[in-house]
Amino acid sequence: MRYSISSAVRRAAVCRTWEHSLADLRLTGADVLTPAGVQQVPLSIAGGVVSDEPVARDVDLSGYLVLPGIVDMHGDGFERHLAPRRGAMKQMAEGLIATEAELAANGITTAVLAQFASWEGGIRSPEFAGTVLSAVRDTAPSLSTDIRGQLRFEISQLDLYDDLPARIADWQVGYVVFNDHLAHDRLREGRRPPGLVGQALKAARNPEVHLEMLQNLHAGMAEVPAALDALCAALAAQGVRMGSHDDATREDRAAWQTRGVSIAEFPETIEAAEATKDAGGTVVLGSPNAVRGGSHKGNASAIDLIAMGYCDALASDYHYPSPRRAALMLADTGMVGFTKAWGLVSSGPARALGLTDRGTLEPGKRADLVILDASTRRVAATIAGGVFSHVSGRIAERFFG
Repeated sequence: MRYSISSAVRRAAVCRTWEHSLADLRLTGADVLTPAGVQQVPLSIAGGVVSDEPVARDVDLSGYLVLPGIVDMHGDGFERHLAPRRGAMKQMAEGLIATEAELAANGITTAVLAQFASWEGGIRSPEFAGTVLSAVRDTAPSLSTDIRGQLRFEISQLDLYDDLPARIADWQVGYVVFNDHLAHDRLREGRRPPGLVGQALKAARNPEVHLEMLQNLHAGMAEVPAALDALCAALAAQGVRMGSHDDATREDRAAWQTRGVSIAEFPETIEAAEATKDAGGTVVLGSPNAVRGGSHKGNASAIDLIAMGYCDALASDYHYPSPRRAALMLADTGMVGFTKAWGLVSSGPARALGLTDRGTLEPGKRADLVILDASTRRVAATIAGGVFSHVSGRIAERFFG
């Protein structure tokens, strides 16, 4: 934003206007996505929520589109901010502030940061997970964007199970996803997994030591199902939502569903997605998959699964601009209507996370919204909980004159 302000008095006036505008606004002239569809109706914000009461100040947003804020339930694009390079991983709070700027610039008002706790080491190590999730717990309350942590737990690490429920409670993590990235086929055959040397060096391990660790983890997999049963029961008792990752078969999903793991993130096959829906579960797909028109790993296409009705939410995965782009592309191509397309990045993920106070622009819900320039469909402003988290370009003149 650029302002021409000649005196301290005018600066103070602008600050007072900014503060007031955050608390009490009536947006007029814009196309607004309401539960009934896109309508040109006024939208009022008061006290951090959408309001149906009269408010003091009108802002003309003709030429803009007002949408519910994006709820991103799985994203790891934050890694570049928290761990920009090896040895520079100590300024967690500053990294989260930088992450919030990127999230807000892409219309994301609620973000779940997906952090590994894995034998892979480095920025995916259990130790680094503790650092990141503690920082999210401690720093997020001071940010405008609602930032939360997700633990991605590698299930072969039997030595971590006993302490995990208590640590998850301490980190205030409400969403845990289970992964298994061991190359079981190769390890079963006595072969070295692909990329082993590079992986070992990233974890600061001797490749032979790393290989021995992988073999030991693979050998202990027979004990994992019982350990998972107990862990999932403990987490369910704590009110933690749970998901599985990269499921391939109906049997995979049946086993998880039995444990109360109802969310399937990025299923690799149509079979696994269908099984999730048949059991009343939730399917989360990657927005980059939808934008690309297919998985970069050759898994099931998000476009195909959406067309079949096997998608409840789209997540950013590794690219924060993708949820907005995916929703707009789905609507533009006519695959689904605009309301349903945007719901895949707003009301759908909010429902999956149990966040009943957001996802749609209805009276009493959080004032989480993204404002797009109707001609370019770029993010002009983002408001999270009634507070501006991002403002860009000429829309600033509408709010501040």
